[in-house]
This record gives sequence, structure tokens and C-alpha cells, in this order.
Amino acid sequence: MSRKLKMNLAIDFLMTLALLLLMPYELIGEAVHEWIGAGMFVLFVLHHILNRKWTGNLGKGRCTPFRIVQTFLVVLILISFLGSMVSGVILSRHLFAFLRIRGISALASRMHMVCAYWGFALMSLHLGIHWGMMVKTAQKHLKKASAARTWIVRAAAFILAVYGLYAFWKRDIGSYMLMRVHFVFFDYEEPVFFFLLDYMAAMGLFVFIGYYVSEGLKKAGNRCGRKKRKKEQ
Repeated sequence: MSRKLKMNLAIDFLMTLALLLLMPYELIGEAVHEWIGAGMFVLFVLHHILNRKWTGNLGKGRCTPFRIVQTFLVVLILISFLGSMVSGVILSRHLFAFLRIRGISALASRMHMVCAYWGFALMSLHLGIHWGMMVKTAQKHLKKASAARTWIVRAAAFILAVYGLYAFWKRDIGSYMLMRVHFVFFDYEEPVFFFLLDYMAAMGLFVFIGYYVSEGLKKAGNRCGRKKRKKEQ
């Protein structure tokens, strides 16, 4: 495994962890939330620096269904992330309190909630569409999995996705994404651990969807490519 790939995987892991820890902001404290958000920004920048080759090749090559969806998803993630960061700076009471931005706190609060929850879903989908690559990388360094083990892993992923759908409904994530409510409900008597477990499951749901949608798009692209080559022959 190359040094660059190791760095990429480490940054992706830290970003996933930070994304989860940002969600229970009232349960971990505002100051901690702001520091994790600032760390997420640094990781986001590093992620794009390491993947600048992909950005540089956007206008090159064949536009497959997978590539179109992947690019569109990246653009949406960028918009939601910038929205989260800008609104977070406006709302800051600790890290950026010295800026003293006033008068738009109500608008910034709504913007922060919508961008944060859409960012959570979109980044999880993004993780899902790259899950196959991570699986292949892991397989190169592990013994060949048996068919039984493969089906056990798939069954576990399906069960996680099903529970993730329940957690998505239980935590009312859809309402926050669609602005049906203007504040996030937290049960202060609930341990943070159980909150994070539900959000991990919800993340697993989006990863599951992203993975299988990407596999379908790749197969569709391959079929179109074969048909095109046959016509040219």
C-alpha cells in the first residue's frame, strides 16, 4: 500500500469519525463541536489536495453515468460543506466569537441545520460509492474470502441498512433535511453512545445505497461502452 493511499484512508477515516461526532453537538458541548468542525475543515482541504488529480481530470475522458453522478454528488457536498462552515462561523460563540457577526443568527441557524444534515447524507453516499474501491484494497492485503463469508458480510450490511432506515425515522433526520422543524431535538438523559450508534446505522444505510447504486451505474456504463464499440466495429 502506497504512502499516499495510507494518508487518504487515514483522512477519510478521521473525516467519517468527525462527521459522526458533529451530529450530537448539544450533547458534547458547543466548544467541542466548534473545534471538531474546524478540524473537519482542515481534513476536507487535505482530502481535496490529495485528490487534486481527480479534480484536474474533470473535463477529460468519457462521461459515464457513474462519473456524472459522482461529480454531481461532489458538487452538492461542496455546497453543503461551505454552507455549514459559513453558518458555523456566524453562529460561533467560542472559536470565532471575536468576529461578532450579529443580525442574521436565525437565518444562519436554519442554514446550518439543513446543510449539516444534507452533508451527513451526501458524504455517507459519497463514502458508499467508493466502498468498492476500499473493499478491493483490503482484499489485496487479506486472504481470499470464501463464498460463505462474503454472503455473511452482505447479510450483515443489509441488516445494518434496515436498522439504519429505522434509525433515520426514529431520529427524524428527514424532517431536519426538509426543514419541517426548525430545531433539533436532543434527549439529554440519553447516553451519547446510543445516539452515535443510531447515526452510525443511518450512515450505514446511505453507504449501502451509495455502494449498490454505484455498482449499478458502473454496469450500465460498461454495457453502453460495449454497445458503442460493437457499433464502431
